[in-house]
Amino acid sequence: MPSEDRTTAPDSEDPARNLRGSRETPNFGSARVTVGVSLKTYFGHERARAWFADVAQRAAEHPAVASGSVRLFVIPTYLQIPAALAAFAGTGVLVGAQDVSEYEPGAYTGEVTAAELAEVGVAVAEIGHAERRRLFDETDTVTAAKAAAALTHGITPVLCIGEAEHLGSPAAALANVEQLSADLEGAPEGPVIVAYEPVWAIGAAEPAPDAHIATVTRALRAAIEADPDRAGSVVIYGGSAGPGLLTRLGEAVDGLFLGRFAHDPDALVAVLDEASSLALHRSPAPTASPAPTTPATTARIHRGDETAGITQGLGLQTDSRGDNGEVDA
Repeated sequence: MPSEDRTTAPDSEDPARNLRGSRETPNFGSARVTVGVSLKTYFGHERARAWFADVAQRAAEHPAVASGSVRLFVIPTYLQIPAALAAFAGTGVLVGAQDVSEYEPGAYTGEVTAAELAEVGVAVAEIGHAERRRLFDETDTVTAAKAAAALTHGITPVLCIGEAEHLGSPAAALANVEQLSADLEGAPEGPVIVAYEPVWAIGAAEPAPDAHIATVTRALRAAIEADPDRAGSVVIYGGSAGPGLLTRLGEAVDGLFLGRFAHDPDALVAVLDEASSLALHRSPAPTASPAPTTPATTARIHRGDETAGITQGLGLQTDSRGDNGEVDA
């Protein structure tokens, strides 16, 4: 990490600092179901371009994507972003980045800032993935700084959270609500996509059990809906997600976050079809009024005494780093 403070470098003047007020932030709450795909670094440039072209055509022809009842976002590598933006133009598909700098533009060699990503048209940024935490020692503090940078420039964070070890469902719910609090500490107002990805389920043969997912995602949704600063947010599930899961989870989630499964465009379309069927039977996610809270998620999401007291009162020790998790997909 650079040694400079997390502030705008003195030798730069950032022309995009007011970009958040001038560009429209996607409202994921207006979609009934959200589906995301992260390509990680599996594709070379030409394979990525071919995949973009194939998926863009299918998305443009998909009624639910075209109508906006299903929101699709795609997250390629940094170098693939311009090609993705060109391919998906006019389709309703949003393009994201797999990471974002916690710093404003300046003397931070190798970083890619939220200001520049917003300038070229990036809509979402994946933040806090278990691989970033495990391989690059990114803490909740770093994750929160990146989330703040993204929101400042009108980019919606895809905030990845999840317990490192297999906990019981109630304990996992509390651990994830606590991690959500930490990862949004100091973040400005704006919607987020909360991607619940239990580390122990990433790359596994099967996703986490349906009941476990539902317990955790409902707790996360209650927490995020209790915070008026997060109006328009959604909660999705990732971690060996595939066909059938979205239907089984029903109202417990707002969508799925896919990995290698979506490398096959036919498989991705199968999930979009499933999302379309689900969207027909549900209303858009709430975008204004906070929902009633549960005892485990009372209070606005912050790192204050009330949230911490919930966890400490049950004697739960949380680990949001995911250092012991095997990350494979």
